[in-house]
Amino acid sequence: MVKAKYQDVLNLGETLNIQNGDVSEENGVLKIKGTTNTPYEKNILWDKIKEIGGENPTDIMANITVADESIFARHTVKSGETLGKIAKQYYGNASKYQAIFKANSDILKNPDVIHPDQELIIPNL
Repeated sequence: MVKAKYQDVLNLGETLNIQNGDVSEENGVLKIKGTTNTPYEKNILWDKIKEIGGENPTDIMANITVADESIFARHTVKSGETLGKIAKQYYGNASKYQAIFKANSDILKNPDVIHPDQELIIPNL
């Protein structure tokens, strides 16, 4: 029953390609564990858990680790995006685009010029 309640979390884990994933149910508590690629992906999972179970859910225990703590996320540029839009997505603030530009100075020469399919590093702030 608890597993069904949190099915959207489990589906998100599959979409994010969580590694070493394990799910079990014990005494009405869903126990999940696994490894995300980045801290951003871990945040997305926790946001989904809280969306379903509230700020401090008692019917789920999650042990989510991160494979690469050196960056916040990786982002593949889509058509029409700007560094400002990407900064808004990850940081909630478009003016943080400079941090993304600096972290990708090896492939970006101008913050106003990015191309679809470029993979950008989104740095920890």
